[in-house]
Amino acid sequence: MKRQSLSTGSLRIIDTLHERYPDTKIFRKGFIEKLAVYEFALSSKDWSAICCDELRVSRGKYDLSSLFINAKGSEELSSVKPQPKVQVGMVASVSNNVVNLSNVDSTYVPFGSHNDVKSILKSNTFFPIFISGLSGNGKTYMVEQVCAQLRKECIRVQINPETCEDDLIGGFRLVNGETVFAKGPVIKAMESGSVLLLDEIDRATNKIMCLQGVLEGKPVLIKKTGEVINPADGFTIVSTANTKGKGSDDGRFSAASIIDEAFLERFVITIEQEYPTKSTEKKILNKHMELYSVSDTDFINKLVDWSEIIRKTYFDDGVDDLISTRRLCHIVKSYAVFNDKLKAIEYCIARFEEDTKEAFLDLYTKLDDKVIIEGEA
Repeated sequence: MKRQSLSTGSLRIIDTLHERYPDTKIFRKGFIEKLAVYEFALSSKDWSAICCDELRVSRGKYDLSSLFINAKGSEELSSVKPQPKVQVGMVASVSNNVVNLSNVDSTYVPFGSHNDVKSILKSNTFFPIFISGLSGNGKTYMVEQVCAQLRKECIRVQINPETCEDDLIGGFRLVNGETVFAKGPVIKAMESGSVLLLDEIDRATNKIMCLQGVLEGKPVLIKKTGEVINPADGFTIVSTANTKGKGSDDGRFSAASIIDEAFLERFVITIEQEYPTKSTEKKILNKHMELYSVSDTDFINKLVDWSEIIRKTYFDDGVDDLISTRRLCHIVKSYAVFNDKLKAIEYCIARFEEDTKEAFLDLYTKLDDKVIIEGEA
């Protein structure tokens, strides 16, 4: 085989191999293919032309010495233009540069650690935060609304047991017939100086240990391309979870995993998010009533009293479920649709066990004598 018969892409592969491994003559097919596809985004015709029977010395191995240019360049053809050196990965990296800014929600009422989170994000300091708390108490919502108020991009990643390095850092994708490295949400947030929101971090496995270096705020090497990513000003990480990363002893959050101690240690602070106070919760429900063009102050007061009693009973181990702030908002929304208090409550607590549902309904009717369960009149 003569060099003259090969494509420019094939010659690029050959010359790169000779330059990097001057003392090696025989190469495996898989190694040649990986260089062609992952580094130069070349097609199969470029590397398959090299892996031919003429150069094959054994199964899967090919002797390329006859195609190498010697030190004096005697085999170099004037018709073949020298290829520029390419930094690994730079040619084949793509990123989604669309900026997504959340809108300020008119129903949002600041409470808890809102001001502290806002101070941290406003400072543009790298300051990883771990926020834990029961479901439906506004952890994720608070971070998104703080970012909306500050006009900072918030890149939210929903974590699950299958989330891995490819999902977070990025991986090779087929784009327009070419294999390129698509940067993941973590790299996008680092480069754009955005807030990376890792939602439900305690659903992850050790597959997210790739974030160890990212959590230190230092430059990160993308192993698959060789690129080094320096975090831009303003980049930081906020993680939310129902637990503190130690698993769920009571089984309430059965999918919660135990997070590696070294991973947790990299968060600067941990915020324990509680449910809002009664007065704050009433403001939240009033704003939702306004949003849906309904008004019933008495219903709001009864709902807040009802949820408070259930929560106290829950924390005293009297019941297995509770009513979250999110579920109260669902009830208000359902009330706006059905214009029926009891129906709204029944639908929104139907997911609970039958005994729990009946106990919750019975409690509400004791607080609101205007509501009567069908069959009890």
